[in-house]
This record gives sequence, structure tokens and C-alpha cells, in this order.
Amino acid sequence: MQTKRPAFRRAVEIILTVLAVIALTWAMLYSGRVATAKLFAKYGTTVVDTAALDIAIGLAPKDAEVHYARGAVSNYLQQPADALNELELAVSLRPHDYYFWLELGMTRDQLGDQTGALAAFNEAVRLAPYYAQPRWQRGNLLFRKGKYEEAFVDLRQAAASDPSFRPALIDLAWGTSGKDARVTEEILQVQSEKGHYALALFFARHGQADAAVAQFFAAGSVSVENRRDIIKELLSSRSIAQAYDLWSGKNGVPPPVRGSIFDGGFEGSLNRDETGFGWRLLAAQSNLSLSLDGSQPQSGGRSLRIDFSGHGIPLAEIVSQLIPVDPAVRYKLNFAARTHEIVTGGPPLVMVKDANSQALLGHSCTLPGGTTGWQIFSVEFSTGASTQAIVVSLQREECTTSPCPIFGSLYLDSFSLERLK
Repeated sequence: MQTKRPAFRRAVEIILTVLAVIALTWAMLYSGRVATAKLFAKYGTTVVDTAALDIAIGLAPKDAEVHYARGAVSNYLQQPADALNELELAVSLRPHDYYFWLELGMTRDQLGDQTGALAAFNEAVRLAPYYAQPRWQRGNLLFRKGKYEEAFVDLRQAAASDPSFRPALIDLAWGTSGKDARVTEEILQVQSEKGHYALALFFARHGQADAAVAQFFAAGSVSVENRRDIIKELLSSRSIAQAYDLWSGKNGVPPPVRGSIFDGGFEGSLNRDETGFGWRLLAAQSNLSLSLDGSQPQSGGRSLRIDFSGHGIPLAEIVSQLIPVDPAVRYKLNFAARTHEIVTGGPPLVMVKDANSQALLGHSCTLPGGTTGWQIFSVEFSTGASTQAIVVSLQREECTTSPCPIFGSLYLDSFSLERLK
């Protein structure tokens, strides 16, 4: 009996070895099939080839990813009925993948099965509660079902997770509110600085100037570029007073005072990117130079120096300022100018226009050529019944011939605006 034991043990070892080899061979073959299936699935997805995807499914019928790929391509081909079966197989094979549930929910929704879609979205949200897409899709479905309060809970959280959803959320809230700014704010319940700024920009673009200003200040610290964008939107909607509110807050000047010029003596710095209520300068040109000059100011410590050295556009606004004013009022604009060796057939002059209609309200005489000392000039004009702001600008008269060159230097200082009785 003792001689038989080693033989029996040997036989068992051989059997176990054979089984292990068979198992390993099967595993290698199976893994090879799966790998091949994934290659076909990737190819089929890339080139939208359903035949390749069907081969992938045949090679790995229990692989969730190939079924998902087949379903996604069917949806791309607008074949949601075909996609539905594949996606349901995918979630049954991998029930803990939120994205499979998400795609299934969108497919069911497309087929009109809102109940089934909501169930799929619920599962996607349960598996990925802080991801934006599941909540965004569920929120949209709830909204279409008329469950607005539940919908906006999801939509707000989705936008908080992914700010790219914020514009669509604001637009949806705006439409739901009946274009009421206060109700829109209540729906959105904005809490972040970026959210307040986005809402401010939206309100500015939709003619809600007061609400835009309130949201802008709620945003706290914002960049110079963001402030400039809001001001530009307010000005484009003719919300002059609100735009000045934001602009003056940046510059630290007193609250808006209609009929006053900002930095009329050019004592501050020149901002070549000004789009608000400071001095705006014509874009840099090779034959035109603008600078602050402290050599011989008419008042204060500096004046504006403009050097001309060739052809320029006569009607271009070389330097200008937007000024809030009252309607139907008579004003007098005062300024000082001196020249140095000015030679031109199109002399400069100061013009006053209505900021909205661009109607000419008045202009100075043409400024002298040659070289002169400081002289005081004035322009009297009346604003129209609907005038909110004026533009004061330095331009040139048109020449009788073209081109219309100008050479020499012009100095400006001491701009002021007074209200006449």
C-alpha cells in the first residue's frame, strides 16, 4: 500500500497541472478575444462603423464597454431604439458606472420614456452626486415635467460644479421668470463671486441696468477687464448713469455729477484703453503722438500735447470724453489751447455731439495755425429733450484736397463745462 501512495499523488499532481494549463490557455485566449474586441470597438467608434462594433460584441458579448460603444454610435446615428438595448446590456454588466446610466437616461428620454429616463438619471446622480452632467440632465427632465423647484436644485448644483453650464442656467431662469430680474435672482440663488459677475453681465446685456450694477457690486473684487466689459454693455444699452456708477467707483471720484468733465486739466495719467468716462485717445498711429507735457501748462502742472507729423483722418476723434448731462439744458464748454508750428489745410477744432444720436450740438472755431500762446475758447450749446450724455472731441476739418496732412504741435488744457441759466 505504501508503494501506491506516491503513484496516486503523482497522478493528482499531473491532473492539477493539466487543469492549470487549460485554465491558463483559456484565460489567454479570452483575454486575447477581449483585447481584439476592444480594438474593433475603438475602430468602430472612431469611424462610426456598426459592423466593426458588431464584431466586437461577438468577440466579447459580456464586455460592458463594447455594448456601450455600440449604443453610443447608434445614438450618434439617430437610432435610439437600437441604442436602448445595448445600453441596457451595458448597465446590467457594469451597474456601478454612472456614465452608462447617464447615456441610458438620455436615450430613454429621447424615446419619450420620461419615467425610465428619470430612474436612470437618479441612479447616475446616486453614483456620482457631485458630477455636473447627471444633475444637469436630471434637472432638465424635471423642468420639462413641470417640477421647477426640484429642477433648479439640480441645475444650480450642476452649474456650481461646471461653470460652463452657468450661461444656459441664467438664460433658463430669465425665461422662467418672465424676464423679471428680481425673480431671476431668486431662482438662481447666486452665492459665488463669479456667479454674481456672470449675472451682472447678463442683466447689462438685457437692459436691466440697476440689477446689473447690484450684481456687479455683489461680486466683490473683479478684474479691470471684467469691469470694462460691464461698462461697455451698459453704455451700449444707453444706461449712462449706471455705467458712470461703475466707472467712478474704479477711479475713486465722487458720485456721478452731470455736466462735469473728468480731469479737465490732464493732471492724471492717460489710459489708452479707456472705454468709460475718462479721456479716450485715438489708436496709436505713426503720424500722431499724444503725451502729457509739463513745460508750459495753462493751469495745474501739465497739459495734453498732440504732435502731428503727416497725413491723418480729418474726422477721426483724436481725443474725446463721454460726459453725462441733463436734457434740455444750455451749457458752455471752455478750454485753453496753444500751438507750435502748426501747418495744415485741415485745422483742428473741438466738437460737441449727442452721445446717442451723434447729432452735432456745437463746435469751436478752428484752432490757429503757426505758433501761438495760450488762448481761451468756448462753445455754447443746448442738449436735446432726450440727451443723456455728450461727447466732447478734438477733430479736424476736412481739406479741400486729399491727402490732408498736418504738421506741428497742439497743446490743450483747462477743460470745463458750466451750466447756463
